[in-house]
Amino acid sequence: MEQHIDKSLVRKNRRWGEWLIEKGVAFVASLSIILIFIIFIFVFREAMPLFSSMSLEEPTVEAPSGATPKDDVVPNEDLTPEIYNPEVYNLAPASADVPAETAPESYDPNAPESYDPNASASDASSGSTPESYDPNASAEETSTQESAPVTGDEPAIERENVSLANITGTNWQPVSEKPKYGISTLLIGTAKTTIVAILFGAPLGILAALYSAFFAKKWLREIIKPVIEILAGFPSVVVGFFCLMVVGSLVQSLFGLDFRLNSFVGGIGLGIAVIPIVFTITEDALSSVPRALREASLAVGATEWETAYKVMLPAAFPGVFAAVLLGIGRAFGETMIALMATGNAALFSFNIFDPARTFAATIGAEMGEVVWGSVHYNMLFFLGAILFVFAFGLNTVTELFIKERLIKKFHGN
Repeated sequence: MEQHIDKSLVRKNRRWGEWLIEKGVAFVASLSIILIFIIFIFVFREAMPLFSSMSLEEPTVEAPSGATPKDDVVPNEDLTPEIYNPEVYNLAPASADVPAETAPESYDPNAPESYDPNASASDASSGSTPESYDPNASAEETSTQESAPVTGDEPAIERENVSLANITGTNWQPVSEKPKYGISTLLIGTAKTTIVAILFGAPLGILAALYSAFFAKKWLREIIKPVIEILAGFPSVVVGFFCLMVVGSLVQSLFGLDFRLNSFVGGIGLGIAVIPIVFTITEDALSSVPRALREASLAVGATEWETAYKVMLPAAFPGVFAAVLLGIGRAFGETMIALMATGNAALFSFNIFDPARTFAATIGAEMGEVVWGSVHYNMLFFLGAILFVFAFGLNTVTELFIKERLIKKFHGN
């Protein structure tokens, strides 16, 4: 006996609203990936000319033949102003046409550019005096010289070459007679502020997450978590201004430092920006640990603190480690806080109480005034490429290694 099945019960009904939402989410995700690759290509395209002009040795300038080592040093007292029309503005005795008592003794910017004794009064009143005077030149030659168009064949400025030793040096002086693009100073400054930020922000974020997840009451937890997450939305310039005016003076008075703004003050400001990231991810990781582990630990006589510190925190270690990595990426790429609170001085020093300058602060401070297409311009994009690769590498390690391998290990797979 055949059974008749109503096709309307097995037919899939298409809901256009859900379909549009699904396609919209897929489009936004695809667009985000495309934008990342576009930014990646743009940054590296602007930095590539730096490698084409790079040489292994420092370029040297050959001295002219017969020159001595002292020839290129010109004392200030030998620098005399150049006179562009010596036939008119001179200190020699005046000619017969110009009396000696009327000869100009010095240059007067209000004086006419040339003197013609044969010029009529009408020409003088009209102000149409030629720029230079040649008594042997005819009127046609003079008019031809005045109307000569600009050809635009001026010699182009040659692009400077930069050596590998210059880039790996310890001096960052891009605007000077001999520019220096040593990124070692910037790398040390970035590392100092990032380390201080993580040492200050990561423990506070982890401890706050432990308290919120296991010790705080429900009503207090509902206050703590939103307030700390709101801190992530604070403008970084506000945090930088707070460190500039308050934290810098406080640290200097406590430790008796010579510099009010230094790597330590900047690291505290970056740590304030790191705390919300570490707290949010750690709290989510602790909440995802099975409650059976906590109940079993309490059942065998462990205290709440021992359970949280020795059982729950190790079980959530993959998420905590991911939070610390993301915090490092946040501190490494922060611009305004580092620009305002670190002193913004490119000093080659490992002392955390000395001023420093980071990669991001250098880009933010110098990109607005750099000459387009210069070596300095390409160098700033090279710093941006380093930031991009570092942030991309941290996110890749967090996504692939932490979430895949360590989570499977702690789950027993």
